[in-house]
Amino acid sequence: MTQLKMGGAFLLEPVEETKIFIREDLNDEQIAFGKACSDFFEKEVLPKKDAIEKHENNVSVDLMKKAGELGFLMVEVPEAYGGLGMDKRTATVVTENAIESVSFGVTVMCHTGIATLPILYFGTEEQKQKYLPKLASGEFIGAYALTEAGAGSDALGCKTKAVLSEDKKHYILNGSKMFITNGAWADLLTVFAKVDGEKFTAFLVEKTFPGVSHSVEEKKMGIKGSSTTVINLDDCKVPVENVLGEIGKGHKIAFNVLNIGRWKLGAASVGGCKKILKHMVPYTKERCQFGKSISEFGLIRKKIADCAINAYVTESIMYRIAGLYDDAAASIDKSDPHYDRKCIEAIENYAIEASIAKVFGSEALWRCADEGVQALGGYGFSSEYPLESIQRDCRINRIFEGTNEINRLIIPGTLLKRAMKGEIDLMGEIPKILGELKKGFTVQSTGDFSSGAFRDRVNLAKKLAVYACGVAVQKYMADIKDQQYVMEKMANLAIDTFAMDSAMKRTMQILQKENTQTEIVPVTKNNIPVCITQVFVYEAYERMLMLAKDLLAEVADGNAEEFAKYNKALKRFDVFDPINSTRQREVIANHMILRDGYSLN
Repeated sequence: MTQLKMGGAFLLEPVEETKIFIREDLNDEQIAFGKACSDFFEKEVLPKKDAIEKHENNVSVDLMKKAGELGFLMVEVPEAYGGLGMDKRTATVVTENAIESVSFGVTVMCHTGIATLPILYFGTEEQKQKYLPKLASGEFIGAYALTEAGAGSDALGCKTKAVLSEDKKHYILNGSKMFITNGAWADLLTVFAKVDGEKFTAFLVEKTFPGVSHSVEEKKMGIKGSSTTVINLDDCKVPVENVLGEIGKGHKIAFNVLNIGRWKLGAASVGGCKKILKHMVPYTKERCQFGKSISEFGLIRKKIADCAINAYVTESIMYRIAGLYDDAAASIDKSDPHYDRKCIEAIENYAIEASIAKVFGSEALWRCADEGVQALGGYGFSSEYPLESIQRDCRINRIFEGTNEINRLIIPGTLLKRAMKGEIDLMGEIPKILGELKKGFTVQSTGDFSSGAFRDRVNLAKKLAVYACGVAVQKYMADIKDQQYVMEKMANLAIDTFAMDSAMKRTMQILQKENTQTEIVPVTKNNIPVCITQVFVYEAYERMLMLAKDLLAEVADGNAEEFAKYNKALKRFDVFDPINSTRQREVIANHMILRDGYSLN
């Protein structure tokens, strides 16, 4: 069995110490399955995009059945329940390719993720046998009903109530759930309610149960072709055997399944970033102004390069997390009767990384969409071109699966809880860093990519994040949870650190595959990952220096003497020479333009 690594450990480990799963490690079967998914979306879904957006002729429901027939709804469902029993690596490549219609992609991801996985991980054997085959085949469409008008981010504040019937055969549910994806189409919903108004519990509710209804479709900014409705429960009778998990333990289901959803949203963002380049680059090559293609202009080329950088780093993060999830599953004995439940408990270990995936992926995609629209100018704003709808559609990602603000609170909050329990030795690391600060850090100013200044930037970024966050914790102690400005800055330090670490590890592993070491090189097979990583690591480190300065200024709160002490320490971290990142951006942009979109080869 695999030794399970603790979530958040990336802050303490040198970048060269451990390897991660990278997209380049996908096997032929996984690549082929992703290609099959891409072909389905391009040939079957994309031609029906307008009908999907207008909810015509039940087209999305029919496509779901077709997706089920082709196996795209059953990737993570075990073979024993009618699925394919594939791993999270395969689920990532499938999710990445399910993007030609964002609306239909949302329908699929909700169904395969937060609608199906609660039963897999928390259901009884009878519940799994009854529902998973139908969900895997597309016979049933699933939904996840958690949010209420007064309980969005505060999910545990829900008002939906469940009361045991007099004959003790049913729970009677009353309440309303809002913004429910797949609401109008769902045959089965995971509904959260409080038993006797107190015990937060999950229930499996079929649409045919008495008392279940849904509202008309919400009018939305984007993802118009997905179904989003209110679910009403009026004396809804749910058999007692449809309680999912334990009475009063619904929070374990809600939050653990959302961790999976956050990573999946990040995986979809990878495909979105690539799709934007697919539309953006050919247009800039064809569009002429001042007598030449706008792809020749530096500021357009910068946009292309920046979209490629966002795609590569997001991709590095998502496949890394897929590998962590699979390692978590591998740490469990498959013969264990509680194997599925233990898998999700092991995956919970990476709640920090899941929140990072959600925040980084959704914001990277938004940056790409915004730059894509800008590169197309007036045509980018026209609904006749796809980037207009892409930008509207991707805006929801910063709200889905817990807002980015909530996830930014989760990241440092979870990290500190684990540090207090001794699960992560942050407290032991801080004295070491303080000792190094006194004499200054020894770093490389040159050297090859894998052992020089870029590697040292990533390793020093980890120490910078730990130092700045440690100072804040020392100042506020238990009250830090109420300091949301501080918590946001701590989260951003952790996010940039994980992103740098993921991109650097991936590129180092790509180079190891080719037995190549490079600093700054001409356009060759391995140049693009190196150039992308150099630009991202350099700029993220500079951003972190400023962020740490802002955080420590907030901690000092106008005390000049106290801030001077912190600022002196920060100068110890500011040890790297600047680089001309325009040089690398030009190489990246030229490569993407030559290949009409995102490509590393």
